[in-house]
Amino acid sequence: MATDRSNEADYVRPVRRLVVGVLALVLLALFLLWRIDSPRIERFRTAVVDAVVPNMEWAMAPVTRVSRMVEDFRSYARIYEQNQELRRELQQMRAWREAALQLEQRNAQLLDMARVRLDPQLTHVTGVVMADAGSPYRQSVLLNVGSRDGIVDGWAVMDGLGLAGRIAGVGDRSSRVILLTDSNSRVPVIVQPTGQRALISGDNTQQPVLDFVESPEALRPGDRVVSASDGGVFPPGLLVGEVAEGADGRLRVRLAADYGRLDFLRVLRSRPAERIEQSGALLRPVDAEGTPLDPTTGVPFIPMQDAPLEEGPEPDAAGTVDAVPALPLPGGAATGGPPNE
Repeated sequence: MATDRSNEADYVRPVRRLVVGVLALVLLALFLLWRIDSPRIERFRTAVVDAVVPNMEWAMAPVTRVSRMVEDFRSYARIYEQNQELRRELQQMRAWREAALQLEQRNAQLLDMARVRLDPQLTHVTGVVMADAGSPYRQSVLLNVGSRDGIVDGWAVMDGLGLAGRIAGVGDRSSRVILLTDSNSRVPVIVQPTGQRALISGDNTQQPVLDFVESPEALRPGDRVVSASDGGVFPPGLLVGEVAEGADGRLRVRLAADYGRLDFLRVLRSRPAERIEQSGALLRPVDAEGTPLDPTTGVPFIPMQDAPLEEGPEPDAAGTVDAVPALPLPGGAATGGPPNE
């Protein structure tokens, strides 16, 4: 038995070496064949590929199916992750929606209890941006609403979330909007929660400069910036953006309006506030010389002189005065005369 096994091993070893050698020679020949740059060899290679590859589809089918299964599994994994993320966002949006409804109801109740009167004239007209007339030196857009729609020069323009600019030029069917980023734009604002007043100055960048701040060290990045009614330019309380620190170290405003997609803009109808020319009764107007004026007639106001004090009876020539009648006291006694003895 041991002799048969040794004979079999002696027979298999040379055959294995021969097969490995032949295979190595075939691979080397294929390598050289594919490396040779010759038109005849190229035609031969093309003929070999055309003859072998179509007949090898049955062998490539499992590989193709496995690769498709792997790709489908990866796509399913991505879809599953996106689905889970959308579920989380939907849950958060439901919570925010419930909070917004509660706040809206509470706000309506408080307004009703306080009997707050809202301005009925603060409505808006929505227009479509027809053309972007911006340039490196001017930031403006054109709207398809004009004087026929009641647009007035100077009205505020919003993109639905934040203040975008103001009307600066009205035609019959169109109007021009100067954006907050324009170098000619100056907008008074209030920084919350500190309540400091400032001025937004455009410099043809996406983040205009915040100038004339009383206490810059009190501001923090992220503070809310809203419009102020100084000068009667804009209605108060319109969202402008938030405070940010620029690369140059200056305070800037990150605008809430999406300037990359200004497709529709809202023009706010606003009226100038009623001016009170006359002062009240407690604060009297004065003329150039400082004399108080009557607020109703406008004539100099003369205060009433102090009334003279009542004086007693004057003495006669003899130096005597008339007797003052005595007032009766309780008990029947009278004062002013000699007592009864």
